[in-house]
Amino acid sequence: MAGLNVRFTEEELQALRERAEAEGRSMQSFAHDAVIQAISEHARLFNEAADHVLNVSEELNRRLA
Repeated sequence: MAGLNVRFTEEELQALRERAEAEGRSMQSFAHDAVIQAISEHARLFNEAADHVLNVSEELNRRLA
């Protein structure tokens, strides 16, 4: 399994510990799920922006035709 070495400030690491503990989870599973959620959200926002650009371009092309 591949690994990822991520650096945190002491404050960030403490916040991660506290949040994972509050949810009754390990820091590793909490961080993993947070990264996967961020990837999914980024992809969703990218796709929404692409759809918006396509819709606006379609309207502009229609007007210019």
